[in-house]
Amino acid sequence: MRKRTPQRERGTTIPLDKFRDECGVFGVFGHPEAANLTYLGLHALQHRGQESAGIVSFNGRGMNGERRIGQVAEAFDEAVLGRLRGDRAIGHVRYSTAGGSGLANAQPLQISSHRGELAVCHNGNLVNGLEIRDRLEREGSIFGTTADTEVILHLIARSRQALLEDAIVDALREVKGAYSLAFLAADRMIGVRDPMGFRPLSLGKLDGATILTSESCALDLIGAEFERDVMPGEMVVVKADGAHFYSPFEKQRHRQCIFEHVYFSRPDSFVFGRSVGRVRKRLGAELAREAPAEADVVVAVPDSGLFAAQGYSEAAGIPFEFGLVRNHYVGRTFIEPQQSIRNFGVRLKLNPVRAVLEGKRVVLVDDSIVRGTTSRKIVQMVKAAGAVEVHMRISCPPTVGPCYYGVDTPNRGELIAATHSVEEIRKHIGANSLAYLSLQGMLRAMEEDAGGFCTACYTGDYPIPFPEQQATQLGLL
Repeated sequence: MRKRTPQRERGTTIPLDKFRDECGVFGVFGHPEAANLTYLGLHALQHRGQESAGIVSFNGRGMNGERRIGQVAEAFDEAVLGRLRGDRAIGHVRYSTAGGSGLANAQPLQISSHRGELAVCHNGNLVNGLEIRDRLEREGSIFGTTADTEVILHLIARSRQALLEDAIVDALREVKGAYSLAFLAADRMIGVRDPMGFRPLSLGKLDGATILTSESCALDLIGAEFERDVMPGEMVVVKADGAHFYSPFEKQRHRQCIFEHVYFSRPDSFVFGRSVGRVRKRLGAELAREAPAEADVVVAVPDSGLFAAQGYSEAAGIPFEFGLVRNHYVGRTFIEPQQSIRNFGVRLKLNPVRAVLEGKRVVLVDDSIVRGTTSRKIVQMVKAAGAVEVHMRISCPPTVGPCYYGVDTPNRGELIAATHSVEEIRKHIGANSLAYLSLQGMLRAMEEDAGGFCTACYTGDYPIPFPEQQATQLGLL
């Protein structure tokens, strides 16, 4: 079910070699401009998924949904939003981590059953989704998508519980994995987070309306007030009389995704109760203490390395400079010249500032190295711009395993740190030195004493085992 799209050299933007963002959910209950606010909220969450966007609203008589391939600004215009009336709506931006990237899998998913109309948005990944789907199909269920989220809807429809929220709990007790969910029914909006809390989900308020969002930055855009996180294993049911909170699941040790702070979340968000930007600066500071370098300037790989580079600069006492400039206006397609241009894909997005780099010993700070292909090209680019030395510093430990919990990652064999030593990686990317932040340094930067984070991509310690047969089928092993 997991779709792996090969990197194409022509006809589409070549991305930097990063993990793909997962998905973002947003919901509004009790505001006359619910769909418009959801549209804005999805804009703020666009970094979490760029394949498709969708909104479902309830207008007092029934649900209306609009789903489109592409980014939010491409998917919605005034006419489309005009059809999404009502004072409640949920929306979703998606990058496929389970299921294909076609329109059929765009969310919110929407059904009608004996319980009435129901729509759902999902950020995460169900590790037993294929197993449950196979069982349900053998029992006669017919699926309209290849997304694991549809499994949840089938389980809800089959539940014998009378109340919708009890049916949701009934369904979620059957699934394993990561889920932050937003449901919309005729008279309520429901948010749920899995008991380990892999993915974020927050609550806000705006003019008496209740907001659900994957990240707090979306609240800032619409002028809403952040209230608090939905806690791991918690369900919030929002109705006309307000929000009601339940803890229906057996308590488990929290395993919040630490990579949300390293890379995925926007630096202006509060995620898992922490400022993302502040954590990234602490990651950089820890990195400077663990892996100092004799250098003249600290340069970030934009944008995800910016805050860590600032933290490194301050802790090391080495000036921070913008030595790489990112082009934020790369379109969805381009025409590559027939004559080969060295490092064309990377140059399309990044360009060195020669006046900053020439004749300098450079500390180059990035958030991660996945395959090593892009890091190699960036190091070459910085040296070609005149840097006499390039010391690569990575603000997380070596990534040695794929994620099973809602992040699209390469299989283990494609992760360079899983098969090569740090020295071998250094030689491959052409840096004068290379150092990663230790796991202990990362946890110190998180100011976390008792655990509570999933670090499986760095340690191979997976809190929820992935069925081997399913992992092989998905190409993760």
